[in-house]
Amino acid sequence: MKPIRKLAFVINEQKNGAPALARELVAIARSAGVKLKQTKRFPLPAGYLEDWDACCVIGGDGTLLGVARESARAQVPIIGVNRGSLGFLTTFSADEARGHFADLIGGAFQIDYRTMLDCSTGPGSHDLALNDVLLKDEVNSRLVRLEVFADGELVTDYTCDGLIFSTPTGSTAYNLSAGGPILHPNAGVIAMTPICPHTLSNRAVIFRENVRLRVFNRSDSSRLLVAMDGQRNLKVSAHPVEISIAKVRLPLAQRSCYSHFSVVRTKLKWSGGFVESKERA
Repeated sequence: MKPIRKLAFVINEQKNGAPALARELVAIARSAGVKLKQTKRFPLPAGYLEDWDACCVIGGDGTLLGVARESARAQVPIIGVNRGSLGFLTTFSADEARGHFADLIGGAFQIDYRTMLDCSTGPGSHDLALNDVLLKDEVNSRLVRLEVFADGELVTDYTCDGLIFSTPTGSTAYNLSAGGPILHPNAGVIAMTPICPHTLSNRAVIFRENVRLRVFNRSDSSRLLVAMDGQRNLKVSAHPVEISIAKVRLPLAQRSCYSHFSVVRTKLKWSGGFVESKERA
């Protein structure tokens, strides 16, 4: 990749060690003559990343999710440095960032383009999500009845606590906790997973990349909550909720030796010993 000459930092000061690590990485970038700016604010305001070469996010996956929309819109790669817990998205550890940051600035990384969802709840009300779109009742204890159509064809109706529409990237987040499948990040599909459905045969459904989904609220006297990446809510009117693969994708910077399944084995604490020994053989 081209060397980074203009680098934005997004720092979550609530994460242990993030401010100190940021000072170290800023010093490395400054010594390389890189133009810098930094913020503690996320989600980012519109246009914050326009005309910048990359954005270094220091925090957890939630911090990166707060940057993803602007990164995708401006097509500015994110370098995610983990100071949170799991770190599926912020794949650089603090030690990796310290040891390789000068190389990263020099262009020693690859870009992984991640699928995003576009969700609309009516005219002028739409947003992007990197992980998932959640539909549920505004009142947590209420069941909802949701009718799902794919390209105009009825899929089924659910009586459940809610529905999760997940990207492959988000398949290891809320989708996984709800019993949904793990998807490879390059799969380019949408997973629909019901939350506590009242029909035992209801399971996750995988839709092709160019599907257009419409969800109708068939619950009496009930209002839906539509949550994007668990961080932003869309207002719901009388219109159906429409979900599809977004035209833009998130550029995520990765090490050249990045392995998705190695990350999955590590983060989910799979044993993996036999597999790793076979790889070394």
